[in-house]
Amino acid sequence: MSPLRDAALKSKAWPFEEARKLVARYKDKAPEKGYVLFETGYGPSGLPHIGTFGEVVRTTMVRRAFEVISDIPTRLICFSDDVDGMRKVPDNVPDPDALRAHLQKPLTSVPDPFGTHESFGHHNNAMLRRFLDTFGFEYEFISATEFYRSGKFDPVLLRAAERYDALMKVMLASLRDERQQTYSIFLPIHPVTGRVLYVPMKHVDGEKGEITFDDEDGREWTLPVTGGHVKLQWKPDFGARWAALDVDFEMYGKDHSTNTPIYDRICEILGGRKPEHYVYELFLDINGEKISKSKGNGLTIDEWLTYAATESLSYYMFLKPRTAKRLSWDVIPKAVDEYHQQLRAFPDQTLEHQVANPVWHIHGGQPPASGMVVSFSLLLNLASVAQAKDKETLWAFIRQYAPEAAPETHPDLDQAAGFAVRYFADFVAPTLAFRAPDSAERAAIEDLGARLRRIAQTDAVPEAYAAEFDTLSEELFMSVVRDTGKAHGFESLRDWFKVLYEVLLGASQGPRWGTFIALYGVDKTVALIEQGLAGELTNPAT
Repeated sequence: MSPLRDAALKSKAWPFEEARKLVARYKDKAPEKGYVLFETGYGPSGLPHIGTFGEVVRTTMVRRAFEVISDIPTRLICFSDDVDGMRKVPDNVPDPDALRAHLQKPLTSVPDPFGTHESFGHHNNAMLRRFLDTFGFEYEFISATEFYRSGKFDPVLLRAAERYDALMKVMLASLRDERQQTYSIFLPIHPVTGRVLYVPMKHVDGEKGEITFDDEDGREWTLPVTGGHVKLQWKPDFGARWAALDVDFEMYGKDHSTNTPIYDRICEILGGRKPEHYVYELFLDINGEKISKSKGNGLTIDEWLTYAATESLSYYMFLKPRTAKRLSWDVIPKAVDEYHQQLRAFPDQTLEHQVANPVWHIHGGQPPASGMVVSFSLLLNLASVAQAKDKETLWAFIRQYAPEAAPETHPDLDQAAGFAVRYFADFVAPTLAFRAPDSAERAAIEDLGARLRRIAQTDAVPEAYAAEFDTLSEELFMSVVRDTGKAHGFESLRDWFKVLYEVLLGASQGPRWGTFIALYGVDKTVALIEQGLAGELTNPAT
């Protein structure tokens, strides 16, 4: 056994824990179909959101983990339930009134409000695929429309007709009395209007594979269950899809967890084997509400990628999947910086720690080196004090701090500098609130300015620090800031740092001061202090 496989088999990282369940499922013997099948499902009722991406990236992490500990081939399918009827018009599309005439039609029969694709379902499928392709996922896409109409689903649909009573027994037990009276696992697609009908069945002929029902006008129809003439209700569809494709692994949100026994039983009644499941917590918007495709609340993938690189989003998705996550603007800087912290730690870690490191799972075991010699959070602070309008302004400071760095040799840092300018202008600048210091705070800040001014004038280590430091460094500057706070009676240095943040940066938190001074420059920091004490610092957004 290779050292990597041995470490993976012992790892407590959640993707390896899930992968080991799949190993146990087949005991290293390949299934009859010749591969282990991972699936993610997608309801294209609105524009794709980050939750959809999170499901695919996490499933990919489990797939990669499985491929380390097993030699069985794998496939990943992304399945779009685009036969689903459009139950309401999304809020975030052009000319929503024009779609109202198409309510209850399959999404692939609804005109595209964006005017770019064959239908609204095709448009949203294309959006999903573009997003997934941005991240380089290896997947196969299946449209439910094609799956139903092509006949690929027919064997399971015929079996559903044959075993209709058993399937209905499972479903009726989960419904209220009133709903039981009209419920059917089959949803006919009206031959004339094209609408998905929620009507009770008058008769289901298991031998012929046909259903008989009255439409909303009282006209009786008989349709085959095959060839795309009907679709399954979404809960039976979930389990039927598992049976039809022989799915081995699927993860989904906590809102599905109470339905898991239903999905499993439907799958088994239709002759399938229930897959391994992984239930993750829901994604929340800034107000703590569940994100919704139709509402368009929470961040979209495009919005995240406007302010940070793709890997930072993958990192955010790796962390604690069973803990609810807020998807709002303020999580981005921390995700970027933590991702690069893990990159820097990776080369010096043991193999056991490497396979537990998020970057192993993000990059399939081959993470790149980090070129972020300046953190994203510090770049944001630098953009603030420099009132940067472009990344070139930030590079003027970066080169002084790290002469070896350049856009050509540190592309991730160059990209981050551009992101920082954009993020600062859109989210940080409007929130800045500078305040005047009180008398005691003013005295302390004046003293700090004087100490730094002497360093700037002599360009040498102060005598008081000569025994500890040979050169001007961020650790020296940090010591000067700390000692100044202590000299002025700040019992908590955190309170002292907060004073500096609020007076000089217009925020309640900020960078490590030693690093900030080394990056921004001692003389410019002195000038910043003078401006702060004179009340000349203002919000650049006003």
